[in-house]
Amino acid sequence: MATVKQIQLRLQNGKKKLARLNKEVTATKGKIKKLEAELKKGKTAEKAVKAKVKKPAAKKKATTKRKAAAKKK
Repeated sequence: MATVKQIQLRLQNGKKKLARLNKEVTATKGKIKKLEAELKKGKTAEKAVKAKVKKPAAKKKATTKRKAAAKKK
């Protein structure tokens, strides 16, 4: 059987660990929100770029110049 002091020590250690983990969870949630916001901004920016960029018009092939026909006298 554990003594009262041992139980108190375990209880204190458990509370400390829980407090530390709660801080980590809160920090992680904040980081996730920031990343989601960045992702949303990135997606909207990507859509805007795609809307702006259109396919370039097909280039016309250069035709060979014909020699002018000699004028008949």
